[in-house]
Amino acid sequence: MTAHNPAALVLEDGRIFRGEAYGKVGRTLGEVVFTTGMTGYQETLTDPSYHRQIVVQTAPQIGNTGWNDEDDESSRIWVAGYAVREPARRASNWRATRSLDDELDRQEIVGISGIDTRTLTRHVRELGAMRGGIFSGPELGTDEQMVQAVRAGDEMVGASLAGDVTTADPYVIPAAGEKRFTVVALDMGIKANTPRMMAERGIEIHVLPLTSTMDEILSVSPDGLFLSNGPGDPATTGAQVELTRQALDRKLPLFGICFGNQVLGRALGRGTYKLRYGHRGINIPVIDHETGRVAITAQNHGFAVEGEPGEEFDTDFGRAVVSHHCANDGAVEGLRLLNAPAFSVQYHPEAAAGPHDAAPLFDRFVDLMSESSKS
Repeated sequence: MTAHNPAALVLEDGRIFRGEAYGKVGRTLGEVVFTTGMTGYQETLTDPSYHRQIVVQTAPQIGNTGWNDEDDESSRIWVAGYAVREPARRASNWRATRSLDDELDRQEIVGISGIDTRTLTRHVRELGAMRGGIFSGPELGTDEQMVQAVRAGDEMVGASLAGDVTTADPYVIPAAGEKRFTVVALDMGIKANTPRMMAERGIEIHVLPLTSTMDEILSVSPDGLFLSNGPGDPATTGAQVELTRQALDRKLPLFGICFGNQVLGRALGRGTYKLRYGHRGINIPVIDHETGRVAITAQNHGFAVEGEPGEEFDTDFGRAVVSHHCANDGAVEGLRLLNAPAFSVQYHPEAAAGPHDAAPLFDRFVDLMSESSKS
């Protein structure tokens, strides 16, 4: 354990929270955000969408189920830093192979514990997500030095980060059981549970790098195209937006999640903007405009598509609708073309450890490909 090493979490507005080092001792910079999930911290830490963000856990005690080798959403931890209030003193779960603290240290993730995460969360809610840093050990400088270091860090607006997390080489996840469809997943930061849930539905998934061309996508004769989640500003995805437009021109069935929703939105001519503090957690209510039903969803995004709940609008590919919106603030949570096989959602139907209210969206994608194959 790295206890008793003084540490500080420093915000760009000069606010400083003091605690103890957790994980690796050192220094890290990133955007400070909070997540309200009370479980699933391993999935959060390994979600590529959190790349270059310092994640604050609002749940007071973290680490009591330790770390295992089955629940990672990618090949590594992606968060820039980690802030918790009370680390568990021991891992207590039959699946755990090591402690969270040990894994953070092994993967060189600088963290901090013992801070008032409730006060920090309220501060970010009131003033918005902002640049920050965690400093400990030899990196713990004067208040002025640390604030200056934070203010010299990069902004999230304008950040092109998906290229940092995409796969270097294509790979294939076979269908579980009888193969029904072939889908190309454009990897902008895909989570491991996404192809797993598609495979359960008889889909063979070809995961391709961010820079793939339409010719490369068509070379596997796909029945559908999936746009994954990912980090950064969607305004930087010009090539992926153009690729999406090409897919829409071909009427290739398309499904997007999170960052993929924003890419589809931009392909349909909508703008995107940065939310004040984003939606991050596993208890966020989303309303389906068509049915009025509410789903409790997992989310992790700091940007959103412009639009109003239930709004219909013209695109180059026909009429579209804002199909879902957030019950908390009205933000766009889903898009759907009315006369073409394409839809997307801002939340995560593949959520692990849950909730699972939105999992049937994968069945909807299957239905879309089935209908398209008959036409």
